[in-house]
Amino acid sequence: MKESTTQKISIGSSENRYNPIEIEARWQEKWNKNQLHLTQEPFEGQETFYALSMFPYPSGNLHMGHVRNYVITDVIARLQRMRGSAVLHPMGWDGFGLPAENAAIERKINPAEWTFKNIDQMRAQLDRLGLSIDWDRQQTTCHESYYKWTQYLFLELFEAGLAFQKEATVNWDPIDQTVLANEQVDSDGRSWRSGAIAEKRELKQWFLRITDYAEDLLEGLKELKGWPEKVRTMQSNWIGKSKGAEIKFKLEVESQPTISIFTTRPDTLYGVSYIVMSPEHPMVEKTISKDNLIELRAYRNKLKKITLDERLSNSHVITGMPLGTKAINPINGMKVPIWIADYVLLDYGTGIVMGVPAHDERDYKFAKKYNLPIQDVIERPAMENHIETSPPWTGEGLLINSDKYNGTESHKAKDLIVEQGIKDGWAEEKIKYRLRDWLISRQRYWGCPIPIIHCNNCGSIPANRKDLPIKLPTNINLNSKGGSPLENEQNWKKVDCPKCGKDAKRETDTMDTFICSSWYYLRFADPKNTESPFTNEEIGKWLPVSQYVGGIEHAILHLLYARFITRAIYDRGLINIKEPFDKLLTQGMVQGLTYKNPRSGKYIKYDEVSCKDNPKDPQTGEELEILYEKMSKSKYNGIDPASVIDNYGADTARMFILFKAPPEKDLEWDDADVEGQYRFLQRVWKLAETSKNEIKKMNLDINVFSPSTISIKDLSVKELELRRNVHYAIKAITNDLDGSSQLNTAISELMKLSNNMANIISYSRPEVVLEAISVFIRLLAPFAPHISEEIWYKLGGKESVHKQSWPIYDKDATIQDSFDLVIQIKGKVRGQIKVPIESSKETLEELALASEAAKKWLGNLPPKRIIVVPGKLVNIVPQ
Repeated sequence: MKESTTQKISIGSSENRYNPIEIEARWQEKWNKNQLHLTQEPFEGQETFYALSMFPYPSGNLHMGHVRNYVITDVIARLQRMRGSAVLHPMGWDGFGLPAENAAIERKINPAEWTFKNIDQMRAQLDRLGLSIDWDRQQTTCHESYYKWTQYLFLELFEAGLAFQKEATVNWDPIDQTVLANEQVDSDGRSWRSGAIAEKRELKQWFLRITDYAEDLLEGLKELKGWPEKVRTMQSNWIGKSKGAEIKFKLEVESQPTISIFTTRPDTLYGVSYIVMSPEHPMVEKTISKDNLIELRAYRNKLKKITLDERLSNSHVITGMPLGTKAINPINGMKVPIWIADYVLLDYGTGIVMGVPAHDERDYKFAKKYNLPIQDVIERPAMENHIETSPPWTGEGLLINSDKYNGTESHKAKDLIVEQGIKDGWAEEKIKYRLRDWLISRQRYWGCPIPIIHCNNCGSIPANRKDLPIKLPTNINLNSKGGSPLENEQNWKKVDCPKCGKDAKRETDTMDTFICSSWYYLRFADPKNTESPFTNEEIGKWLPVSQYVGGIEHAILHLLYARFITRAIYDRGLINIKEPFDKLLTQGMVQGLTYKNPRSGKYIKYDEVSCKDNPKDPQTGEELEILYEKMSKSKYNGIDPASVIDNYGADTARMFILFKAPPEKDLEWDDADVEGQYRFLQRVWKLAETSKNEIKKMNLDINVFSPSTISIKDLSVKELELRRNVHYAIKAITNDLDGSSQLNTAISELMKLSNNMANIISYSRPEVVLEAISVFIRLLAPFAPHISEEIWYKLGGKESVHKQSWPIYDKDATIQDSFDLVIQIKGKVRGQIKVPIESSKETLEELALASEAAKKWLGNLPPKRIIVVPGKLVNIVPQ
């Protein structure tokens, strides 16, 4: 990371100068000493609010993405406290995982040492941001006091039949030497961690039966009104519900098994000219002619070099091979050849498809390449050309070449053909899902041990709950490859069977880290419970999470897993909620200024670019692209949060990160905008000093002052204007913070109010000034907590500003009897006049014509046309 490039501003040491470094350190110390942010037990009738950021992996250093996430959540938590809710705002650490294990191998230490050192370092960095986190509830997934309950919940799932072990074709990361879930392999077929091309291997693995909840998870999305539509769509697509039918094709040789094929287009059954299987399908060996086995092995070896994304790409040249056998189409008795092809995937449907080249694009390409028959069975629109030269028709229409179904609309034919198949025994209505069971086995050390014991006599037996946690051994060789390092720990692995007492061995795979993060939000509600992971009483008190904040990259992985685990635990009777998160905010990325060589794709360090306006590659002299990309070490475009805090203070960092862009949008880092927020807080400081001097004139007490003591009828025009601006700001900012949390526009309103106050307070009596500054500081407090606390204290506040009530909007204060009418001449603003609020269009026209602006620009000429916009302007068009 680089430091912020703007020079540090001199802030002086005078008592009346804004000194953020000193102020922030002092108040952070006082808040910690007074335990200001401890979660308070809600009193009877009090609303509760659970504000939660997705907890971080403890890499050791905060980046600006962290800052944005946690500051957004902190503003929401602070606001809710001021609104009178009992607030739970905890934080923890996603401590297990391969990065820590790899770092430990490199440094020849235990991953625990590396992880907990990083936690201490990141905790100190977080503290500098002034976050109102209840650290008394801190949880760390790799601590035995936490993973004891992860193991407990695993046993609940095991007893419910939701955790099981089976032989499976899995994704294998050849660099990290571990298995990957489908969701952890990207669209290029690469591991989400190491970037290596994932290989396919047959291994015995542990799974969670998330597919049992596919329909429930899909239906539950309809209730998540507080979630972004994009996230709900991503989850819906991942679950991938398809309605169709399963068609049974008998093989030409009666002794061979029947092939079942799922299709959403039974109306095209008469157009089947071949059957095609996934090359990995277990039915291939049972179906293939012995003469084709050598060719099969060669084809499969070739296929291992092709990524999943390449197989699915429209530009990929489809390949396949015949198995030398045939199947019988049940609707017309035609014999069709059986092939394998790389465009068919084992994980979708039954892993076998019926080739209908006239009505499917990939089938069409395959048939053209291998000279397979193409038979139209859906009538094409009149403008379509001949079948041999036209692309496949994938839409609906009237059936042709389909025997008794000719002339039937395709959507009706689907039902009729399935009905015939059900009657004749070769079809069955089916619903299929793209979702696959969650593979949770990992062949590494630094993860939660799976609490299962394998016995030759008894099979796989759950560990006794009284023996939890099953702890990881500490002195272990982590350098072993190809399997779990725990396999070599004989003393740890050997154990007595809890059922028969004979020799047995522990499970040596560990759990995927997403298991640990799929329930942590529940533990925060009852963090010190030593008898169970949580109680229903505490869950009912705080859950579901009122506002969850994190990146959209977790839409499918973490968020889907958490929804599944919550449902599974609900079904076990442990909790009374089915959805874990009520509202979800997915914040955008923080992007940094980036220099990139477009030819080589190489990123160039900021300090290696000599001319920032006309950047050149320091080695080749080639012109560089200037763009904004997500901050990353590899792109040399990161900004160290510590350098910003050192230069400007945490409040400035918070204000910038909140003001620069709406929370759900990407944010482009700009040092000039950081400095702009610093200058704004300096103006706030000066405004508070001026206000304090005005208030002193009447020795007003901010702790007991009430706006109701202000005599409205005695106020001047300026004072009425000040109150109006104050209450407009209360309304606007409150609205911005409700619903979609538009924090950037809320800060914009604060800046407008600050400017208005600076122009008016010197003309206002002390009680009006006190109301204005009291409201302003309370509105500012969630965004810039340190300077707000300091100013509140200087104004005489006895209790923390963060314990004060959120300002209440007074509609009457915004009522005005006049407004500024803009005068335009031929569309250009030439002046304005103050007019009564209730003025009619005719009155506004008369007042505008009588104005000095009209007299100056019209002279003695009569107007050609007058356009009146009530409440805003009058536009006069002269002759």
